Amino acid sequence: MSYSVGQVSAFAGVTVRTLHHYDKAGLLSPSGRSHAGYRLYSDADLVRLQQILFYRELGFALDDIAAILKDPQANALEQLRARQRQLSEEIARLRQLAEVAERAIEVQKAGVSLTPQERFEVFGGISFDLSYATDAELKWAHSEGQREAMARAAAHSKEDWRQLMGEAAAWRAELLAAFDEGEPSDGERAMDLAEEHRLHISRWFTSCPPAMHRRIADDFAADPRAFALVVPPARQRPGLAAYTRKAVHANAARHVASVGRTDSEEDR
Repeated sequence: MSYSVGQVSAFAGVTVRTLHHYDKAGLLSPSGRSHAGYRLYSDADLVRLQQILFYRELGFALDDIAAILKDPQANALEQLRARQRQLSEEIARLRQLAEVAERAIEVQKAGVSLTPQERFEVFGGISFDLSYATDAELKWAHSEGQREAMARAAAHSKEDWRQLMGEAAAWRAELLAAFDEGEPSDGERAMDLAEEHRLHISRWFTSCPPAMHRRIADDFAADPRAFALVVPPARQRPGLAAYTRKAVHANAARHVASVGRTDSEEDR
């Protein structure tokens, strides 16, 4: 029995244009033509279409489907296993994103509502990249510190935000001055600024031991979106993110040395 392209489109749930595309791509060419030159599909063609739609539903590209159908015994099992792994990873990622969205909803419900004017007044040129926020949520999804920081940020009042952003602006001005004046990144001035930043995080968001501060600074140097949270791109200088990272690492090493000296003094 033969079926017209319109009939196949109707009961397969695909558009006529899609069937024409499959034909031009050599993926599904109808077995026959009517006297008027219209495409006619056989039962075997419909079986092949079912296979194509099955693999399309799983997210396979048309070229991959063509390779599988060309030699199903050699390609199908391997390709399906690979796709299963990809889908499992995607499911896990989507579950994490759902958790991020749920936490974001809670933050919005409990958070501070700012008008555009108030937001500019409080945050100035500091930008919050949603893509970075999402990546950070996924990266630190199982971190108690991340959860605490989100909860405390949501609980801040407008006056809290004004105060903490004022502190951040003053710190930023000192950092830029130290950098512009050629202060060494492992010098006392730069390390003191790093320590001030670490205490700022602990005071307003979550406890930030030196090891955590190093990880945060590593993000500053590796991802421009992260560093934009502390220094707006318009005020950055080449090498400033790396300078800040070195200062943080030097300060963390100073902490370790200080603890070691304390322990030695107690031993004596």
